[in-house]
Amino acid sequence: MIVKEVTQILEELAPLSYAEDFDNVGLLVGDQNNEVTGILVTLDTLENVIDEAIITKCNLVVSFHPIIFKGLKKITGKTYVERVVLKAIQNNIAIYSMHTALDNSQHGVNAKICEVLGIENPKILIPQKKTIKKLTTYVPKKDVDKVKAALFEAGAGSIGNYDHCSFINEGTGSFRAGVSANPSIGEIGEIHFEDETQIHITYQKSQEQKVLNALFKNHPYEEVAYEVYSLENSNQHIGMGMIGSLKKSVDELTFLNHVKQTMHAEGIKHSKLIEKPVQKVAVLGGSGAFAIAAAKAAGADVFITADVKYHQFYEAEDQMVIADIGHFETEQFTKNLLVDYLTKKIPNFAIRLAESKTNPIKYL
Repeated sequence: MIVKEVTQILEELAPLSYAEDFDNVGLLVGDQNNEVTGILVTLDTLENVIDEAIITKCNLVVSFHPIIFKGLKKITGKTYVERVVLKAIQNNIAIYSMHTALDNSQHGVNAKICEVLGIENPKILIPQKKTIKKLTTYVPKKDVDKVKAALFEAGAGSIGNYDHCSFINEGTGSFRAGVSANPSIGEIGEIHFEDETQIHITYQKSQEQKVLNALFKNHPYEEVAYEVYSLENSNQHIGMGMIGSLKKSVDELTFLNHVKQTMHAEGIKHSKLIEKPVQKVAVLGGSGAFAIAAAKAAGADVFITADVKYHQFYEAEDQMVIADIGHFETEQFTKNLLVDYLTKKIPNFAIRLAESKTNPIKYL
């Protein structure tokens, strides 16, 4: 396999279009056409990870966090970021980052936290906006079924638990072919009127190229008339954080101890306990304090995240418990998620879980 083929598989799980605007995801170092000798999966790409990749003959590192986040003006080896990039280039090792693309995936970071903690029926906590698009096109009546089938096959027309969704209008289209045209219907130089069907169909932003390719390939006209709109609708299957329920409610201390043990947390910083049974739990891997209001609004009894500042604990307002278990701790099982996913997709390929330690935070 080449690097591009592996990254295409990863983007089925977490399309890069899911990533937040501030992020830096995708292939950060390396040639996408290089042949892959082995894949090393890590949470962070540090120098010790590159050393491990060299020893294990893995020339593709799949990392959750991006080693290059801000622009690099020099690569001299002065900083840890420069040293990683330099060593990767010198050893022909590609680095691919997923970060918030995987955060926003329905089967990504937060789904894994829910799985580990036993949180059932998880749903997106903060659905992402502007990820649903609508295509409107105009097709001769006789070709409607063919074009719709191709669009459905490309992934268009899926809404929640429904697929093959579309809306049509009937009307009359008109056009006149110029001298250089090659019309499939009508004659050059003559105004032609055709009974046409207007098709309206939605699709995920990440599927746009595939949907448009299907349209152009199956539409009979030489010049295809179409319009694309970005919708304001929230996408219930893409977004930050998740919220679900425990099988049985438990008291707060019992649940927090379960979290500490299961997530291998050295300690948990939390807001005031409010002596309320824990049934509904919200999670957001990494720095998730921005979602405190959303967790409260969703009725969470406990919100598990990391990097909560002093004054942000007050925002619990005695309505829920905010539990900061550590940045690394919330995201640590992401490596396992990616290894399991890649192993299922390419079972006969060398995929390794990095053994190198990358958590920068130590406890006394």
